[in-house]
Amino acid sequence: MLNLNYCYRIYPDASQEKELLDWLETSRGVYNYALRERKEWINSRKCKVNACSLHSEYIIPADQPFPDYYKQKKALTRAKKEYPSLKRVQSQVLQEVMGRLDKAFNFFWKRSFGFPRFKKYGQFRSINFPQFRENPINGHQLRLPKIGSVVINLHRPIPDGFVVKQVQIVKKASGWYAVICIQSDVNIPAQSPQGKSLGIDLGLEKFIATSQGELIARPKFFVELQSQLKWLQRRLSKKQKGSKNWHKAREKVAKLHEHIYNTRKNFHYQVAHHLCDQANIIFAEDLNLKAMSRGMLRKHTLDAGFGSFLEILKHVAWKRDVYFEKVDANFTSQTCPNCGVATGKKELSQRVHECSNCGFKTDRDVAAAMIVEQRGLAALGLGVKLPVEEEVIGDVPKKMSRASRRSRKASS
Repeated sequence: MLNLNYCYRIYPDASQEKELLDWLETSRGVYNYALRERKEWINSRKCKVNACSLHSEYIIPADQPFPDYYKQKKALTRAKKEYPSLKRVQSQVLQEVMGRLDKAFNFFWKRSFGFPRFKKYGQFRSINFPQFRENPINGHQLRLPKIGSVVINLHRPIPDGFVVKQVQIVKKASGWYAVICIQSDVNIPAQSPQGKSLGIDLGLEKFIATSQGELIARPKFFVELQSQLKWLQRRLSKKQKGSKNWHKAREKVAKLHEHIYNTRKNFHYQVAHHLCDQANIIFAEDLNLKAMSRGMLRKHTLDAGFGSFLEILKHVAWKRDVYFEKVDANFTSQTCPNCGVATGKKELSQRVHECSNCGFKTDRDVAAAMIVEQRGLAALGLGVKLPVEEEVIGDVPKKMSRASRRSRKASS
């Protein structure tokens, strides 16, 4: 199966927009209620049965099971009889809200994400229609259950052989969008590592340095617009909260944030396609992004968006049949790519790699990209033999044993 997501701009009329906003608020209330139910069950298990009721109380029976996704979905059906306003929202949309909360808890338990939080007013910005009996797109109209036909800017057509599986409606500062998931019943073969290889090194001085010697500058998306954002936020703070002028000022701040996000995303896609044009195999460093985002240069690190770029590069490489893999990032700038000798730690001000053993001289980031490429090729078993008869295996140069040298000579 091949799944793709296409994003289109939609233009609901006044009544449809009011209905969508009501659905978002209803979904937010369902999400918060289900989260509170789970949170109360967890807190009750932290309290002793004989605890003093002045401080804490065991209000939930000890034999009551945890309110998981399936129990809360059944409770949602019963709640519609007590709260008729829930019936105005399409049933599967509310079930998807329960699934979103369950997914947030799975990320918290299995992937060390933060504990799910309650959604404030305006923080619930999307709803999902998970199923359609027939194609909801007819010309420039998108038909949504209980909403009706909404005008859609179909700037690129749905490819032949694909069917619409689900639609997500997203509210952004610039307007409403429909993220359409399309599916085709085809088998995608796995990418095979063959052809020209390329190693890349990510950094703040230069956004990317390749093993071929190319250096790509890093645009400062947030820093360049920081003064304008600061001015808009200062104006927002002087408005009376909840007034019309306050809403207008907040919308301007949100639009500027969205503009920064869009320009960064566009740059990432352009660089990803540029790299895929040059090679059939791409290797990148497996960076500790969480640690980098807490360092002294955290603002610039977050502005560069290394994590989102690596995800975009992985997606673009998959679409263009380019093999992509991450390698260990340790000591890439402390090893000579020409002879494999450890050159020691370099200061950040030292931007040129110059080996004292072989005299090889190049840009520091380019040398690191060459090491990344060598490690990736060695991990694939394609082999990288250095002049001093060493092989880069894993993250440190390892000398060949005498038996390995004899077997290699015999085979040659």
